[in-house]
Amino acid sequence: MSADRLLTWPDLTKRVQPKPDATVEYGPDPMQKVDVWLPAGRGPHPVALMVHGGCWQTEIADRSLMNWVADDLRKHGVAVWNIDYRGVDRTGGGYPGTFADVAAAADAMTANARRFHLDPRRLVAVGHSAGGHLALWLAARARLPKTSALYVADPLPIPHVISLGGLPDLEATAASPDNGCGTEVVAKLVGSRPDPYADTSVPRLLPLGIPQDLVNGREDRIIPYRLATHYVASAKARGDKATLHTVAKTGHVELIAPETSAWGATRGLILSALAPLAR
Repeated sequence: MSADRLLTWPDLTKRVQPKPDATVEYGPDPMQKVDVWLPAGRGPHPVALMVHGGCWQTEIADRSLMNWVADDLRKHGVAVWNIDYRGVDRTGGGYPGTFADVAAAADAMTANARRFHLDPRRLVAVGHSAGGHLALWLAARARLPKTSALYVADPLPIPHVISLGGLPDLEATAASPDNGCGTEVVAKLVGSRPDPYADTSVPRLLPLGIPQDLVNGREDRIIPYRLATHYVASAKARGDKATLHTVAKTGHVELIAPETSAWGATRGLILSALAPLAR
């Protein structure tokens, strides 16, 4: 492979796929599952809550797309809580189902922490592409209005989020025909309501009050780079600590391929985020 050629999806998905240590069901639908990846040792283990992308559509991707980087984190001493959810193309997906699934999958960590020797206090949420939006949204749940169908009183606290080529601003995404997911999918995700972005688009819920790292490839042809710069500017304007990490000669797939410089940078961010949280 040429050093200058960007990775394609088959470059990643045709590899032998590592497997998780366990799977947890949080609902009756086949997509309502979480894969658990456990490092060596007794624990309690620090945790990466991982959210896959795929334009919020089950047909495009499921949690197995993250298996290679989940395995890499397992080898580096980090447990992974790799969640799945119903996409907008699945019965029960869209609003509120997709969001409710992501929330329930995250909150299920608390009930299973002792079983798998996890320490939810040492936690970072990591999302790729559409999963970047969902990971940031999980961190924003404490700021949801009580009138929202998605409101819960005590959501899982997320102390740090890392978005990889994410789509955090749904309004900006819907206004960007050049985004690789298209614009119609956003309407399916947020539903038809008087203000569908009030409890779904992260900028509406700023400030999150936690560190946020955005890792983006400068040559990403799927997610426009300006969506990252726009979100970081919005978050900083509201007083949040948001940092954009631009990786040269990097597209969208490289962000979740374990041998790349992009993932190496992300792994470093994850380990650094977890270190100060150690007891």
